[in-house]
Amino acid sequence: MKKSMKKLITAVIAIVMIFTFAACKKSNMEGSSAKTQKETLATKYPYTAKDSKGKEVIIEKEPKKIISLAPSITELIYALGKGDELVGRTDYCDFPEEAAKVQSIGSLTEPNVEKIIELKPDIVVASTHFKDDVAKKLEDIGIKVVVLYDSNDFNGVYDIINTLGQIVNAQDKANELISSMKKKIEDVKEKVKGKETPKVYYVVGFGKSGDYTATGDTFIAQMIAMAGGDNIAKDGTGWTYSLEKIIEKDPEYIIVSKNFGMKDQFISSEGYKELSAVKNNKVIEIDDNLLNRQGPRLAEGVEALAKILHPDLFK
Repeated sequence: MKKSMKKLITAVIAIVMIFTFAACKKSNMEGSSAKTQKETLATKYPYTAKDSKGKEVIIEKEPKKIISLAPSITELIYALGKGDELVGRTDYCDFPEEAAKVQSIGSLTEPNVEKIIELKPDIVVASTHFKDDVAKKLEDIGIKVVVLYDSNDFNGVYDIINTLGQIVNAQDKANELISSMKKKIEDVKEKVKGKETPKVYYVVGFGKSGDYTATGDTFIAQMIAMAGGDNIAKDGTGWTYSLEKIIEKDPEYIIVSKNFGMKDQFISSEGYKELSAVKNNKVIEIDDNLLNRQGPRLAEGVEALAKILHPDLFK
């Protein structure tokens, strides 16, 4: 009996040792695999970036001095953990707050070329409003210029994040950002799924100069749909619309920018003040940077829209 017990104990110990060894080996393999994966995420320079204009730019080494020529790019550089490498930004780059400490090189459309040259950047990253003649001036003296934007497709923002992550050697952080954005958006879409879609109109501009909004071929229109709204201007193109159509479709919600303080003027203007949304006090202000800047906060923008259109779902 004792011999049987001793044999049993010996067998159990042997089995435990085998599983312990196997677990350790698996853990080591997983650790090694994780290290390998981490290494594969590091950008290998020289790296050839293809920008939004279809131009290929060879980045010889990891940029340590970056100039951003767009608020969306500045936000993304900080979100990628590369804020310390930012040496220049535009007057409009106001987020995050730390960006204010960085040297300004002027406006989006008319940056100070001389100041850019003085800062000796490894790379200049621009966006939609960047002019080709400014790019040529910089490129002619050997400064690398990459233009990143996607004005029509929300999913194109993920490509921008991915490309900039590769350029500045922050691909792991870029992947985290993209995953986080997608999760937030999926959470919102799941909440609004199957709910009524209220008619909504997003005001970009109005009045004598014309009516401008996010029509059907814009990325903001996609955001409105994700947030569970029915964009009354989805039948339009190119950001332009008409007061006649707005009156005809009479949206339940009207969303305006709080950054420009347009609400009071809108609700008191002829033609607009008779709309149902105005009469029902459903002209809602939003931080339009969450919608207009094609960067990591767009997912917050989708959530902010959903909270306006479906307040009961976010109590």
